[in-house]
Amino acid sequence: MDIPVLITGASQRLGLAIAKDLLSQSVPVIITYRTPKPAVEELEATGATTIQADFSTPQGIDRAIDQILSVSPALRAIIHNASDWESESEHTDYQQLMTRMMQVHAVAPYRMNLALSGLLTKQPGPADIIHMTDYVQDTGSDKHIAYAASKAALHNLTLSFAKKLAPKVKVNSIAPALLMFNEGDSDAYRQKAINKSLLETVPGAAEAVKAVNYLLSSEYMTGQTLHLDGGRLLK
Repeated sequence: MDIPVLITGASQRLGLAIAKDLLSQSVPVIITYRTPKPAVEELEATGATTIQADFSTPQGIDRAIDQILSVSPALRAIIHNASDWESESEHTDYQQLMTRMMQVHAVAPYRMNLALSGLLTKQPGPADIIHMTDYVQDTGSDKHIAYAASKAALHNLTLSFAKKLAPKVKVNSIAPALLMFNEGDSDAYRQKAINKSLLETVPGAAEAVKAVNYLLSSEYMTGQTLHLDGGRLLK
C-alpha cells in the first residue's frame, strides 16, 4: 500500500509546489488548507486528499488531528508548511499577535507530531517530519519579531523531536530566505531582495522542492537544518 505524505498549508507557494511534485511522483498526498482556493480543487483533481484546517486555535488543531486520523492509518511523512506572516506594524494587540504566531508555527506542529507520530511508526518503511522554518530563526527580525520568535521555536522542536522519535523517524528543518516573489512586488523591492544574498538570485519554489526530496531520500540526516538562503547570512 502506498503511504501518504501530509503537507500542511499546501494551497499556495512552497506547499503547493511540494504537493504537486510529490503527486507527480505518484506519492499519495494529504494536504491541509485554511482558505478555499482554485489550487485546492486542482490538487483534488490530481488525487490529493484535502482537509480544511485553521491552526490558529486549539479547537482548529483538534479538528485537523481528528480528520487526519480518520483518513489514513499511516503516514510516510509530515511536512509542516502552514504559516502566517504578520508584523508588529499591523497590530496593536501584541499579546494576540504573539499568541497567534506561536499557535500556528509551534503549538500546531508540536501537538500534531505528538498525536500523529504513531501513524509514522506504523508503516514499515522510513518516516520523516520536516519543519519549514525560516532564515530569521537565526538572525531575528526587527519588523516581524513574533514571527521570528515562533519560527525559532519550531527550529527547537526539530531538535527535540529528532531525539524523541529516533531511530524510526527522521526530523529535520528547511530554513529558507526569500525563495519566490509575490505578483505585486515592485521592481525596486525585487532588486533589493536579490542584492541581499551572495548568489544574488531568488530561485523559486523548486529549491524547496529539491530540499524536501533530499530529506525524504536521506538515510543519515536528523536534527539538522537545510539553510536555503543563497549565502544571505554571510552577507
